[in-house]
Amino acid sequence: MSLLDELDAPVTIANRRFRSRLMTGTGRYRSIADMQQSILASECEIVTVAVRRVQTNAPGHEGLAEAIDWNKIWMLPNTAGCKTAEDAIRVARLGREMAKLLGQEDNNFVKLEVIADPKYLLPDPIGTLQAAEQLVKEGFAVLPYINADPILAKRLEEVGCATVMPLGSPIGSGQGIATAANIQLIIDNAKIPVVVDAGIGVPSEAAQAMEMGADLVLINSAIALARNPVAMARAMAQAVSAGRLAYLAGRIPIQSSASASSPVTGTVSG
Repeated sequence: MSLLDELDAPVTIANRRFRSRLMTGTGRYRSIADMQQSILASECEIVTVAVRRVQTNAPGHEGLAEAIDWNKIWMLPNTAGCKTAEDAIRVARLGREMAKLLGQEDNNFVKLEVIADPKYLLPDPIGTLQAAEQLVKEGFAVLPYINADPILAKRLEEVGCATVMPLGSPIGSGQGIATAANIQLIIDNAKIPVVVDAGIGVPSEAAQAMEMGADLVLINSAIALARNPVAMARAMAQAVSAGRLAYLAGRIPIQSSASASSPVTGTVSG
Protein backbone atom coordinates (compact mmCIF):
# COMPACT_ATOMS: atom_id res chain seq x y z
CA MET A 1 0.00 0.00 0.00
CA SER A 2 1.32 3.46 -0.94
CA LEU A 3 1.50 6.39 1.45
CA LEU A 4 -1.34 8.03 -0.48
CA ASP A 5 -3.50 4.93 -0.01
CA GLU A 6 -2.78 5.01 3.70
CA LEU A 7 -3.69 8.68 4.10
CA ASP A 8 -6.55 9.00 1.64
CA ALA A 9 -10.03 7.54 1.31
CA PRO A 10 -11.82 6.82 -1.96
CA VAL A 11 -13.90 9.66 -3.35
CA THR A 12 -17.66 9.01 -3.33
CA ILE A 13 -19.92 10.17 -6.13
CA ALA A 14 -23.61 9.28 -5.82
CA ASN A 15 -22.85 6.45 -3.37
CA ARG A 16 -20.22 4.94 -5.66
CA ARG A 17 -16.59 4.92 -4.50
CA PHE A 18 -13.57 5.55 -6.70
CA ARG A 19 -9.91 5.28 -5.78
CA SER A 20 -8.53 7.17 -8.78
CA ARG A 21 -9.07 10.93 -8.77
CA LEU A 22 -8.36 11.28 -12.49
CA MET A 23 -11.17 11.09 -15.03
CA THR A 24 -10.30 10.87 -18.70
CA GLY A 25 -12.17 11.13 -21.98
CA THR A 26 -12.42 9.31 -25.28
CA GLY A 27 -12.38 12.10 -27.84
CA ARG A 28 -9.68 13.58 -30.09
CA TYR A 29 -7.32 10.58 -30.04
CA ARG A 30 -5.47 9.74 -33.22
CA SER A 31 -6.49 6.10 -32.92
CA ILE A 32 -8.56 3.74 -30.81
CA ALA A 33 -5.32 2.01 -29.77
CA ASP A 34 -3.93 5.29 -28.41
CA MET A 35 -7.12 5.76 -26.42
CA GLN A 36 -7.07 2.24 -25.00
CA GLN A 37 -3.41 2.40 -23.95
CA SER A 38 -3.82 5.90 -22.48
CA ILE A 39 -6.77 4.84 -20.33
CA LEU A 40 -4.69 1.96 -18.99
CA ALA A 41 -1.70 4.22 -18.34
CA SER A 42 -3.86 6.77 -16.52
CA GLU A 43 -5.23 4.12 -14.12
CA CYS A 44 -8.50 6.07 -14.18
CA GLU A 45 -11.78 4.46 -13.17
CA ILE A 46 -14.17 6.88 -14.88
CA VAL A 47 -14.18 7.62 -18.61
CA THR A 48 -16.54 10.09 -20.24
CA VAL A 49 -18.19 9.21 -23.56
CA ALA A 50 -20.05 11.55 -25.90
CA VAL A 51 -23.41 9.87 -26.42
CA ARG A 52 -24.22 11.56 -29.71
CA ARG A 53 -20.86 10.84 -31.28
CA VAL A 54 -20.96 7.18 -30.34
CA GLN A 55 -24.52 6.73 -31.58
CA THR A 56 -23.79 8.39 -34.91
CA ASN A 57 -20.38 6.72 -35.34
CA ALA A 58 -18.79 10.13 -35.72
CA PRO A 59 -15.20 10.11 -37.02
CA GLY A 60 -12.88 8.75 -34.35
CA HIS A 61 -15.76 7.17 -32.43
CA GLU A 62 -16.41 4.09 -34.57
CA GLY A 63 -16.33 1.04 -32.33
CA LEU A 64 -15.42 3.15 -29.30
CA ALA A 65 -18.05 1.71 -26.98
CA GLU A 66 -16.78 -1.80 -27.64
CA ALA A 67 -13.12 -0.83 -27.26
CA ILE A 68 -13.29 -0.31 -23.49
CA ASP A 69 -13.73 -2.95 -20.79
CA TRP A 70 -16.81 -1.63 -19.02
CA ASN A 71 -16.40 -4.24 -16.31
CA LYS A 72 -13.38 -2.26 -15.12
CA ILE A 73 -14.21 1.30 -16.22
CA TRP A 74 -17.26 3.27 -15.09
CA MET A 75 -18.93 5.03 -18.02
CA LEU A 76 -19.77 8.72 -17.71
CA PRO A 77 -22.08 9.49 -20.66
CA ASN A 78 -21.95 13.16 -21.59
CA THR A 79 -24.29 15.46 -23.45
CA ALA A 80 -21.62 17.06 -25.63
CA GLY A 81 -23.07 18.89 -28.61
CA CYS A 82 -26.29 19.89 -26.85
CA LYS A 83 -27.23 23.56 -27.12
CA THR A 84 -30.42 23.58 -25.05
CA ALA A 85 -31.66 22.07 -21.81
CA GLU A 86 -34.29 20.06 -23.68
CA ASP A 87 -31.70 18.57 -26.00
CA ALA A 88 -29.40 17.69 -23.10
CA ILE A 89 -32.21 15.96 -21.19
CA ARG A 90 -33.04 13.83 -24.22
CA VAL A 91 -29.39 12.86 -24.80
CA ALA A 92 -28.92 12.07 -21.09
CA ARG A 93 -31.77 9.56 -21.32
CA LEU A 94 -30.13 7.98 -24.36
CA GLY A 95 -26.84 7.82 -22.49
CA ARG A 96 -28.42 5.94 -19.61
CA GLU A 97 -29.81 3.38 -22.05
CA MET A 98 -26.42 3.08 -23.73
CA ALA A 99 -24.77 2.31 -20.40
CA LYS A 100 -27.36 -0.38 -19.71
CA LEU A 101 -26.77 -1.98 -23.10
CA LEU A 102 -23.06 -2.16 -22.29
CA GLY A 103 -23.70 -3.98 -19.03
CA GLN A 104 -23.86 -1.16 -16.49
CA GLU A 105 -27.47 -1.67 -15.47
CA ASP A 106 -27.25 0.60 -12.43
CA ASN A 107 -25.39 3.46 -14.13
CA ASN A 108 -27.42 6.67 -13.86
CA PHE A 109 -24.45 9.04 -14.20
CA VAL A 110 -24.45 11.87 -16.73
CA LYS A 111 -21.96 14.61 -17.40
CA LEU A 112 -24.27 17.49 -18.21
CA GLU A 113 -23.06 19.86 -20.90
CA VAL A 114 -25.26 22.62 -22.34
CA ILE A 115 -23.16 24.73 -24.68
CA ALA A 116 -24.80 27.19 -27.07
CA ASP A 117 -21.68 29.29 -27.64
CA PRO A 118 -19.86 27.94 -30.74
CA LYS A 119 -16.75 30.15 -30.48
CA TYR A 120 -15.60 29.87 -26.87
CA LEU A 121 -17.60 26.73 -25.96
CA LEU A 122 -18.60 28.18 -22.62
CA PRO A 123 -21.44 26.41 -20.80
CA ASP A 124 -24.89 28.01 -20.63
CA PRO A 125 -25.59 28.51 -16.91
CA ILE A 126 -29.36 28.89 -17.26
CA GLY A 127 -29.79 25.90 -19.53
CA THR A 128 -27.49 23.82 -17.34
CA LEU A 129 -29.51 24.58 -14.20
CA GLN A 130 -32.82 23.87 -15.95
CA ALA A 131 -31.57 20.53 -17.29
CA ALA A 132 -30.01 19.58 -13.96
CA GLU A 133 -33.26 20.16 -12.07
CA GLN A 134 -35.18 17.87 -14.44
CA LEU A 135 -32.53 15.14 -14.60
CA VAL A 136 -32.22 15.00 -10.80
CA LYS A 137 -36.00 14.50 -10.64
CA GLU A 138 -35.59 11.59 -13.07
CA GLY A 139 -33.04 9.90 -10.82
CA PHE A 140 -29.84 10.82 -12.61
CA ALA A 141 -26.55 11.43 -10.82
CA VAL A 142 -25.83 14.74 -12.51
CA LEU A 143 -22.25 15.98 -12.95
CA PRO A 144 -22.69 19.45 -14.49
CA TYR A 145 -19.94 21.20 -16.45
CA ILE A 146 -20.05 24.89 -15.54
CA ASN A 147 -18.20 28.17 -15.60
CA ALA A 148 -16.30 28.73 -12.36
CA ASP A 149 -19.28 30.47 -10.79
CA PRO A 150 -19.55 29.89 -7.02
CA ILE A 151 -23.21 30.96 -6.89
CA LEU A 152 -24.23 28.60 -9.69
CA ALA A 153 -22.17 25.80 -8.14
CA LYS A 154 -24.02 26.16 -4.84
CA ARG A 155 -27.40 26.29 -6.60
CA LEU A 156 -26.61 23.08 -8.50
CA GLU A 157 -25.60 21.44 -5.23
CA GLU A 158 -28.90 22.53 -3.68
CA VAL A 159 -30.98 20.99 -6.49
CA GLY A 160 -29.24 17.65 -5.92
CA CYS A 161 -26.33 17.37 -8.35
CA ALA A 162 -23.75 14.69 -7.52
CA THR A 163 -20.75 16.95 -8.27
CA VAL A 164 -19.95 20.30 -9.82
CA MET A 165 -17.38 20.54 -12.61
CA PRO A 166 -16.03 24.09 -12.98
CA LEU A 167 -13.77 24.85 -15.91
CA GLY A 168 -10.17 25.87 -15.37
CA SER A 169 -10.16 27.61 -18.76
CA PRO A 170 -11.97 27.00 -22.08
CA ILE A 171 -12.23 23.44 -23.39
CA GLY A 172 -9.10 22.24 -25.15
CA SER A 173 -7.33 25.56 -24.71
CA GLY A 174 -4.48 24.27 -22.54
CA GLN A 175 -4.50 27.62 -20.73
CA GLY A 176 -4.35 25.97 -17.32
CA ILE A 177 -6.32 27.07 -14.28
CA ALA A 178 -7.15 30.67 -15.15
CA THR A 179 -10.12 30.67 -12.77
CA ALA A 180 -8.24 29.60 -9.64
CA ALA A 181 -9.75 32.19 -7.28
CA ASN A 182 -13.33 31.22 -8.14
CA ILE A 183 -12.57 27.51 -8.11
CA GLN A 184 -11.11 27.90 -4.64
CA LEU A 185 -14.36 29.53 -3.49
CA ILE A 186 -16.34 26.63 -4.97
CA ILE A 187 -14.11 24.07 -3.24
CA ASP A 188 -14.27 25.87 0.10
CA ASN A 189 -18.07 25.99 0.08
CA ALA A 190 -19.04 22.69 -1.59
CA LYS A 191 -20.43 19.69 0.26
CA ILE A 192 -20.25 17.56 -2.89
CA PRO A 193 -17.14 16.60 -4.90
CA VAL A 194 -15.60 19.31 -7.07
CA VAL A 195 -14.09 18.22 -10.39
CA VAL A 196 -11.84 20.66 -12.23
CA ASP A 197 -12.72 20.15 -15.88
CA ALA A 198 -11.27 21.72 -19.04
CA GLY A 199 -8.17 23.75 -19.72
CA ILE A 200 -5.53 21.64 -17.99
CA GLY A 201 -2.58 21.30 -20.36
CA VAL A 202 0.32 19.88 -18.37
CA PRO A 203 0.77 17.74 -15.24
CA SER A 204 1.78 20.69 -13.04
CA GLU A 205 -1.68 22.18 -13.62
CA ALA A 206 -3.35 18.91 -12.67
CA ALA A 207 -1.28 18.88 -9.49
CA GLN A 208 -2.25 22.51 -8.82
CA ALA A 209 -5.95 21.63 -8.97
CA MET A 210 -5.47 18.83 -6.47
CA GLU A 211 -3.31 20.97 -4.18
CA MET A 212 -6.18 23.47 -4.07
CA GLY A 213 -8.42 20.75 -2.68
CA ALA A 214 -10.32 19.66 -5.78
CA ASP A 215 -11.64 16.13 -5.43
CA LEU A 216 -10.93 15.07 -9.01
CA VAL A 217 -9.83 16.41 -12.38
CA LEU A 218 -11.09 15.50 -15.83
CA ILE A 219 -8.45 15.61 -18.57
CA ASN A 220 -9.00 14.73 -22.22
CA SER A 221 -7.37 17.00 -24.82
CA ALA A 222 -4.05 17.34 -22.97
CA ILE A 223 -3.67 13.56 -23.12
CA ALA A 224 -5.25 12.79 -26.49
CA LEU A 225 -3.38 15.51 -28.40
CA ALA A 226 0.01 15.03 -26.75
CA ARG A 227 2.86 13.84 -28.93
CA ASN A 228 2.86 10.66 -26.83
CA PRO A 229 -0.63 10.26 -25.31
CA VAL A 230 0.27 7.20 -23.27
CA ALA A 231 3.24 8.92 -21.62
CA MET A 232 1.13 12.02 -20.94
CA ALA A 233 -1.63 9.91 -19.40
CA ARG A 234 0.87 8.37 -17.01
CA ALA A 235 2.34 11.78 -16.19
CA MET A 236 -1.13 13.15 -15.43
CA ALA A 237 -1.89 10.21 -13.14
CA GLN A 238 1.31 10.78 -11.19
CA ALA A 239 0.63 14.52 -10.97
CA VAL A 240 -2.88 13.97 -9.62
CA SER A 241 -1.51 11.59 -6.98
CA ALA A 242 1.27 14.02 -6.04
CA GLY A 243 -1.13 16.93 -5.82
CA ARG A 244 -3.57 14.99 -3.65
CA LEU A 245 -0.79 13.79 -1.36
CA ALA A 246 0.49 17.37 -1.02
CA TYR A 247 -3.01 18.58 -0.13
CA LEU A 248 -3.35 15.92 2.55
CA ALA A 249 0.14 16.72 3.86
CA GLY A 250 -0.71 20.40 4.27
CA ARG A 251 1.39 23.16 2.81
CA ILE A 252 3.36 25.66 4.90
CA PRO A 253 1.81 29.12 5.36
CA ILE A 254 2.76 31.80 2.86
CA GLN A 255 4.69 34.56 4.61
CA SER A 256 5.75 38.03 3.56
CA SER A 257 9.25 37.62 4.98
CA ALA A 258 11.95 34.97 5.04
CA SER A 259 12.10 32.27 7.70
CA ALA A 260 15.41 30.45 8.18
CA SER A 261 15.27 26.68 7.80
CA SER A 262 18.38 26.25 9.97
CA PRO A 263 18.37 27.21 13.68
CA VAL A 264 20.25 30.36 14.68
CA THR A 265 21.25 28.99 18.10
CA GLY A 266 24.74 27.55 18.42
CA THR A 267 26.17 29.51 15.51
CA VAL A 268 29.79 30.68 15.66
CA SER A 269 30.09 34.41 16.31
CA GLY A 270 33.14 36.54 15.59
